[in-house]
Amino acid sequence: MVCGRSFEVEPCSAIAKQSSGRWGHKVVKQLGFALIVAAVLVAAPAAAQSFVTPGYEFVEAVKKSDGDKALEVLSAHPNGIINTKDGDGNTALILAIGRGDEQWTGFLLNKGADPNLQGKGGDTPLIAAARVGFEPAVEWLIGLGAKVDATNRMGETPLIIAVQQRNLPVVRVLLNQNANPDKTDSAAGYSARDYATRDPRAREILKMIDDKKPKAAAAAAK
Repeated sequence: MVCGRSFEVEPCSAIAKQSSGRWGHKVVKQLGFALIVAAVLVAAPAAAQSFVTPGYEFVEAVKKSDGDKALEVLSAHPNGIINTKDGDGNTALILAIGRGDEQWTGFLLNKGADPNLQGKGGDTPLIAAARVGFEPAVEWLIGLGAKVDATNRMGETPLIIAVQQRNLPVVRVLLNQNANPDKTDSAAGYSARDYATRDPRAREILKMIDDKKPKAAAAAAK
């Protein structure tokens, strides 16, 4: 556009003024958008906190071994919180057992944690205890009514897991509580006795199984 005096052309000052106005308007719009985004980002943590459930807080407290927080949440929400599951499907009890934590396991059981409630993969607390060789927990769980032959999604029993781990003390406890050494899993179709037979390093365990429940007697009992 040419600057001049004709009514058909705009003065240079007018062009500059309009251009400045357009840029100013654009800057204001961008600034406004930036302020909105910033407000959303600041509000997000607060909004997220408002959706945190007491159950989540409790499980997180157990994960962090935060006794004060766990007691605070339990006191405020006594019904059902003890059996809350985390995002993986594990209860606080299974988490405590998984790290071999006697103090937290005892605390949770004393507070009424379900000794049979399954977690990730269908593992029961007793299976979790057998998996890590947590003998005291095995005894406590059975004493509180844990089912010795309950299986996970692979059909594995606590005894099968204990045999696979070659954990003689846990195998002994389970056999003394009449765990079935001939119940087969769905993963390979093997029983605790089968796994012990196939493992050359589990001869003592196999002898214990055969002494406790001879195969002929087990077959007759079926």
